[in-house]
Amino acid sequence: MYSDIEMIVFIFACGLGTFLTRVIPFIFLPEGKETPRIILYLGRVLPAACMGLLIVYCLKDVGLLSFPHGIPEAIGILSVAILHKWKGNALLSIFGGTIIYMVLVQTVFI
Repeated sequence: MYSDIEMIVFIFACGLGTFLTRVIPFIFLPEGKETPRIILYLGRVLPAACMGLLIVYCLKDVGLLSFPHGIPEAIGILSVAILHKWKGNALLSIFGGTIIYMVLVQTVFI
């Protein structure tokens, strides 16, 4: 177990870290000052990069040579793409694709 002092130091460090991550953007990017080009660039490319990383992470253990050969995953990805193209709502597409995938792996591809 941890001592009371260690717990207090840990809580203080977490609080300080959280506070600094909230305050630093306001210090370095004040209102009225032009946003640096690197920040604008990262704002454009990071969302797509994060999505790509999540897709790779989710599909890393899919076995194409063994049953079900990645079919539920492919249907889930396709359903997310179709829902997003149709409705344009990220939450709906993510939840809809997840529900379709879970139904497939728990009922169809047992």
